[in-house]
Amino acid sequence: MTVHGLAFLGVRVSDPDRFVATVRLYRDLLGLPVIAEEADRFSWFRLGDGTQVHVYGPLDEDHVAFGESPCVGFRVDDADEARARLQTAGIEFLWETQRDGAVAWAHFRGPDGAVYELLSANREP
Repeated sequence: MTVHGLAFLGVRVSDPDRFVATVRLYRDLLGLPVIAEEADRFSWFRLGDGTQVHVYGPLDEDHVAFGESPCVGFRVDDADEARARLQTAGIEFLWETQRDGAVAWAHFRGPDGAVYELLSANREP
């Protein structure tokens, strides 16, 4: 398994005021372009290298597992292969590998208690 870089950063901010302030930080102060947005639920941004940064707000219930720690996504060649290797070593995955078009991702809990992600392009079956 080769980790090629970071492919994703997600943060969940349950406090409404802190969510608005975090979105302002990324959008207005850092100047990141918004690629998707839904008031009080999420704002997604894209870095210059294509990496996505997601901020999940108080109305988002899908990312509660992130807790207060950022979720970092590692870009790998094959998320399924990387997942199998980590599971063999006893790493806990939160749910089944998710897929959308050419992308596959799997969330796991690291030994530090934080949630991480493996992200890759799907391979044809």
